[in-house]
Amino acid sequence: MARGTELNDLARGFGLLWNPTRLGILRALAAGPKNVTALCDTLGLKQPIASNHLGLLRMGRLVDGIRRGKSVVYATDAASMKELAAGLAKLTPRK
Repeated sequence: MARGTELNDLARGFGLLWNPTRLGILRALAAGPKNVTALCDTLGLKQPIASNHLGLLRMGRLVDGIRRGKSVVYATDAASMKELAAGLAKLTPRK
Protein backbone atom coordinates (compact mmCIF):
# COMPACT_ATOMS: atom_id res chain seq x y z
CA MET A 1 0.00 0.00 0.00
CA ALA A 2 1.22 3.50 -0.84
CA ARG A 3 2.44 5.69 1.97
CA GLY A 4 1.00 9.16 2.53
CA THR A 5 4.08 10.96 1.26
CA GLU A 6 4.14 8.87 -1.90
CA LEU A 7 0.49 9.73 -2.55
CA ASN A 8 1.16 13.40 -1.85
CA ASP A 9 4.04 13.40 -4.34
CA LEU A 10 1.83 11.74 -6.97
CA ALA A 11 -0.99 14.20 -6.37
CA ARG A 12 1.41 17.13 -6.68
CA GLY A 13 2.85 15.73 -9.91
CA PHE A 14 -0.55 15.06 -11.43
CA GLY A 15 -1.74 18.49 -10.31
CA LEU A 16 1.09 20.08 -12.27
CA LEU A 17 -0.01 18.15 -15.34
CA TRP A 18 -3.57 19.45 -15.00
CA ASN A 19 -2.76 22.44 -17.21
CA PRO A 20 -2.55 22.54 -21.02
CA THR A 21 0.36 25.00 -21.02
CA ARG A 22 2.48 22.84 -18.73
CA LEU A 23 1.61 19.73 -20.76
CA GLY A 24 2.66 21.61 -23.89
CA ILE A 25 5.97 22.55 -22.29
CA LEU A 26 6.62 18.95 -21.27
CA ARG A 27 5.74 17.72 -24.75
CA ALA A 28 8.09 20.27 -26.33
CA LEU A 29 10.89 19.31 -23.92
CA ALA A 30 10.35 15.61 -24.68
CA ALA A 31 11.71 16.41 -28.15
CA GLY A 32 14.88 17.80 -26.55
CA PRO A 33 16.20 20.52 -24.24
CA LYS A 34 15.15 24.11 -24.99
CA ASN A 35 15.58 27.57 -23.55
CA VAL A 36 12.64 29.86 -22.75
CA THR A 37 12.86 31.65 -26.10
CA ALA A 38 12.62 28.39 -28.03
CA LEU A 39 9.69 27.24 -25.88
CA CYS A 40 7.91 30.55 -26.42
CA ASP A 41 8.43 30.29 -30.18
CA THR A 42 7.32 26.65 -30.27
CA LEU A 43 4.22 27.12 -28.12
CA GLY A 44 3.29 30.72 -28.93
CA LEU A 45 3.70 31.82 -25.30
CA LYS A 46 4.80 35.10 -23.82
CA GLN A 47 8.06 34.86 -21.87
CA PRO A 48 6.62 35.67 -18.40
CA ILE A 49 3.94 32.98 -18.79
CA ALA A 50 6.46 30.37 -19.94
CA SER A 51 8.83 31.27 -17.10
CA ASN A 52 6.04 31.02 -14.53
CA HIS A 53 5.02 27.54 -15.72
CA LEU A 54 8.65 26.41 -15.92
CA GLY A 55 9.14 27.55 -12.34
CA LEU A 56 6.21 25.42 -11.22
CA LEU A 57 7.50 22.42 -13.16
CA ARG A 58 10.95 22.89 -11.63
CA MET A 59 9.51 23.08 -8.10
CA GLY A 60 7.65 19.85 -8.85
CA ARG A 61 10.91 18.30 -10.06
CA LEU A 62 9.46 17.48 -13.47
CA VAL A 63 11.89 19.82 -15.26
CA ASP A 64 15.55 20.68 -14.72
CA GLY A 65 17.23 23.91 -15.75
CA ILE A 66 20.92 24.15 -16.62
CA ARG A 67 22.55 27.56 -16.98
CA ARG A 68 24.49 28.01 -20.20
CA GLY A 69 25.97 31.48 -20.27
CA LYS A 70 23.14 34.00 -19.90
CA SER A 71 20.49 31.45 -20.82
CA VAL A 72 18.90 28.52 -18.97
CA VAL A 73 18.25 25.35 -20.94
CA TYR A 74 15.36 23.22 -19.70
CA ALA A 75 14.85 19.48 -20.00
CA THR A 76 12.45 17.00 -18.47
CA ASP A 77 13.68 15.26 -15.33
CA ALA A 78 13.70 11.65 -16.50
CA ALA A 79 13.69 10.12 -13.02
CA SER A 80 10.71 12.18 -11.83
CA MET A 81 8.78 11.50 -15.03
CA LYS A 82 9.40 7.76 -14.60
CA GLU A 83 8.18 7.95 -10.98
CA LEU A 84 5.03 9.71 -12.13
CA ALA A 85 4.44 7.10 -14.85
CA ALA A 86 5.00 4.30 -12.33
CA GLY A 87 2.51 5.95 -9.99
CA LEU A 88 -0.03 6.11 -12.80
CA ALA A 89 0.57 2.44 -13.56
CA LYS A 90 -0.27 1.60 -9.94
CA LEU A 91 -3.66 3.26 -10.42
CA THR A 92 -4.47 1.20 -13.51
CA PRO A 93 -6.53 -1.96 -12.89
CA ARG A 94 -4.70 -5.19 -13.57
CA LYS A 95 -6.33 -7.78 -15.79
